[in-house]
Amino acid sequence: FIDAEHALDPMWAKKLGVDVDALLVSQPDTGEQALEICEMLVRSNAVDVVVIDSVAALIPRAEIEGEMGATHVGLQARLMSQAMRKLTGAISKSDCMVIFINQIREKIGVMFGSPETTPGGRALKFYSSIRVDIRRIGSIKDGDIPIGNRVRARVVKNKTAPPFRSAEFDIMFNEGISITGDLIDLAVDDGIVAKSGSWFSYGETRLGQGRENSKQFLADNPELFEEIKGKVLVARGVIDGPELVAEDAKKEDLKPELA
Repeated sequence: FIDAEHALDPMWAKKLGVDVDALLVSQPDTGEQALEICEMLVRSNAVDVVVIDSVAALIPRAEIEGEMGATHVGLQARLMSQAMRKLTGAISKSDCMVIFINQIREKIGVMFGSPETTPGGRALKFYSSIRVDIRRIGSIKDGDIPIGNRVRARVVKNKTAPPFRSAEFDIMFNEGISITGDLIDLAVDDGIVAKSGSWFSYGETRLGQGRENSKQFLADNPELFEEIKGKVLVARGVIDGPELVAEDAKKEDLKPELA
């Protein structure tokens, strides 16, 4: 994890499910240093994933060493363009995935079209295999207290699969991406969980009134969660029905016999 923003909180990352014991963290001083570290890690094949957070924070050395207020036109774009030319070949020959996190800026004086752009020039957009636009579309509240965000992820470029698809999910402040929330959404879409007004039901079982109560019910009943999850995976063709039956039988065999 190349933390160019110098904002990583290990305790918070651990709470969200990150294995901090297996996480290598670097906080470079300049953009050149960050990209050199990235290239070294990719070529070494010692890690599976390199995350750069973020492209906007990759400040060229000349800008850091220069005076405050001095203009450096196109410096970051040239840095990223050179880095992409060097990294692309190395990434294709390694088993390492590189994730660049970026920010959104607005162009001045745009009358037509979207004024939004991303820092770092156009090279990253061109060389990337997949680009995902992630935005908050709503707030999840417990009464008047915000407890999470509803987020939409839209694939704006994809060289490996059909692009322009989108997905919505919950990011809860205390747990990260909500797996139970995803399961309820998919199960409702597949007709496995019925929604009547604000009530969610699975067969004869009432999960709860409201989505958050239903999520909590599934969190408190892991066996029911696994049952619904299995049916969703079968409905979407991820696993076969017989495979699910065999897995259930295996679980039954592993249960300790009661005296």
